[in-house]
Amino acid sequence: MLLGLHVLLGIYALSDVCSKYAAGAGFPDFTFFLFYGLMLMFLGIYALGWQQIIKRMSLSSAFANRAITIVWGIFWGAVLFGEAVTPGKLVGAAVIMVGIVLFARADASNDENDQPGITDAPSLPHAEEHGEGDGSREKSGDAA
Repeated sequence: MLLGLHVLLGIYALSDVCSKYAAGAGFPDFTFFLFYGLMLMFLGIYALGWQQIIKRMSLSSAFANRAITIVWGIFWGAVLFGEAVTPGKLVGAAVIMVGIVLFARADASNDENDQPGITDAPSLPHAEEHGEGDGSREKSGDAA
């Protein structure tokens, strides 16, 4: 799933590439419409893929991995536009990748420690049975 997410984020970064190519072309030019259309296609693929990813992966993990689009941007900029890859960009890319790896490892260890039946947002059936947690306290004027 993680590999699919990163491929999807690479496709998302390609939409920015197409946007840059479209911006460089004249408006009524065929090249403008070609790259604008490709940009919309990549964004559509990304939107559909993102929905599938977040069905199967924790939302916090999926969003943490979105930072990799910065690295994809550096890559596509260097390969397609001849942009310089400066030491600062390399350090920034490394920091992003280390952050993603650290988050993924922490998330994986949390998944291993989770027990079946325990959710992230536990309900409080006992409190609701006794009128607690349903706003009854605020209604009676006991709220501070």
